[in-house]
Amino acid sequence: MIGRLEGRLHQLEPGTVLIDSGGVGYLVSTTLRSLETVGTNERSALWIHTHVRDDAIVLYGFPNRNELGAFKRLIGISGVGPRIALAVLSGMSPGDLAEAVESRDFRRIQRTPGVGRKTAERIVLELEGRLSHLGGTVSEEDPVLDAVSALINLGYSEREASRAVNAVRALPEAGDLGGLIRQALQILTS
Repeated sequence: MIGRLEGRLHQLEPGTVLIDSGGVGYLVSTTLRSLETVGTNERSALWIHTHVRDDAIVLYGFPNRNELGAFKRLIGISGVGPRIALAVLSGMSPGDLAEAVESRDFRRIQRTPGVGRKTAERIVLELEGRLSHLGGTVSEEDPVLDAVSALINLGYSEREASRAVNAVRALPEAGDLGGLIRQALQILTS
C-alpha cells in the first residue's frame, strides 16, 4: 500500500494531480481544496489512501493527515464512496465538516453535489462524536478505521469489511483493535 507520495508535480488538473516520484508518474485523485495547496509548489507531498477495486487501483491524495482521516471516516459510511467523500471535502475542510456534524447541520453537507438528504443525514449520524473540534482536526487513532483497513489488506472488499466491523463494534469482546478484527473475521468467515 502507498501511504505517502512526494515528488515533482508533472500535471495539475481539477480533481487530479500527476506526481513524478522516482521516475514513476502517479495519477492521484484529490479534492479541489487540495489543489490550492498543492498547486503552489513545484514539488509536493500527499498523504495517500489506496483504494483497490476489482478493475483498478485508485490513489486518493491529501495535503495533510486531517483530510486523509476525514476521507477515511467518510468512506467508512455505508453509501458514501470515494467520489462523494472527495466532493464533501472539496466543499468543506475537516474542521468545517466536524462543525456541521456536531451541530447536526445536514443541510450544509447536503449542499455538496451528489449528496442527498438521506446521505447527509447518514453522514451526520455516523460521524457524530467521532470528529474532534480541536483545531478542526480529526482524531488519528480510530480502531474501527484501522480494523476496516486491516481487513481490506487481508483481501476483503471495503463494503464487506465495513459491514463486519460495524456489526461487532458494540460488542463487549470487541473493545480494542485486535478484538474488532477477531470478531469481524468470525463474521466474515462464518
